[in-house]
Amino acid sequence: MNITWTLIQKQRFQELNASVAQREMCFESQQDRDRVFQEQERILVQQGKLRLKELHDTKKRPSLCVLEQKLVEALTQKGFVQVVTPTIISKGSLAKMSVADDHPLFSQVFWLDTKRCLRPMLAPNLYTLWKDLLRLWEKPIRIFEIGTCYRKESKGALHLNEFTMLNLTELGLPEDQRQQRLEELAALVMDTAGITDYQLELTTSVVYGDTLDVVKGIELGSSAMGPHPLDDQWGITDPWVGIGFGLERLLMIKEEAQNVQSMGRSLTYLDSVRLNI
Repeated sequence: MNITWTLIQKQRFQELNASVAQREMCFESQQDRDRVFQEQERILVQQGKLRLKELHDTKKRPSLCVLEQKLVEALTQKGFVQVVTPTIISKGSLAKMSVADDHPLFSQVFWLDTKRCLRPMLAPNLYTLWKDLLRLWEKPIRIFEIGTCYRKESKGALHLNEFTMLNLTELGLPEDQRQQRLEELAALVMDTAGITDYQLELTTSVVYGDTLDVVKGIELGSSAMGPHPLDDQWGITDPWVGIGFGLERLLMIKEEAQNVQSMGRSLTYLDSVRLNI
C-alpha cells in the first residue's frame, strides 16, 4: 500500500517550497511517512534560515527587486526608456481597452469609486504616453514600465491580487518585422531572468484577442501586436509590438518554487522564505 502525505503535510510543504520529489514521496506506513515528514520539514526550515541569513548578510535585497534591477539594466542597454505611470487609473481608460461593465475582467478590478480603480494592467497608461511621444520622439519609440497591478484573482498557487508586471513596447517598427521582434524581446527577458527551454504558444486574450504567450509549464508572459482594433481609441496608427511578464511568475519558475505568493509582496514570506519557521 502506498501512503502519501496528509493534507496538512502537503500544505506545509507548499508553504516551504518543497521540491517535486519531496512532495511526491510515498510510504509503506503512516509511521514512516510522519517520520520522513519531520526530517524533510527540518531540512526545508534549515534551508529557509540559510536563505534569510544570505539576504541579511550578503544580498540585502529580495530576489524580486534584484530581478527588476536586472531587467531595467538589460532593457535600457537595448535602447528602451523606462517610464513610471500612475497606479490609479480612470474607468474611461479601461473602457478604451474594451473593459466595460460586461467584460470578463471588469469584475476583477479593484474600484476606488465609480470613476477610478487600481490598474489591472499597464497598457492603458502606455497607450496614453505613445500618443504624446509620437509628437516628441523619432520612431521607433521603445518604452517599458515595471509596476504593480491589481486584480481580484481566484486564490491558488499561480495567482496574486497584487503582482508586478513588466510591459515593454516598441512603436513604429516595420510591419513585417513584428513577429521576429516579439521573439527577440521574449528572449531578452527570459535570458535576463535565467530561464531556458520555454515555448512560444498562440492563444487568446480577453483584451487583445490572438496573442503569443511565453510558456514554461505555466504562462509567464503574453504579447500582442498592432495595428489592432483597440488602437483607434488612442489615435494610434503605426505598427507596434508589446509583451508583458509577471515578475513573480518568472521567479517562481526560475527558483522552482511551489507557490507564487512566496515570490511577491508579503508579510508572510521574505525573499520566498516562509517566516513561521
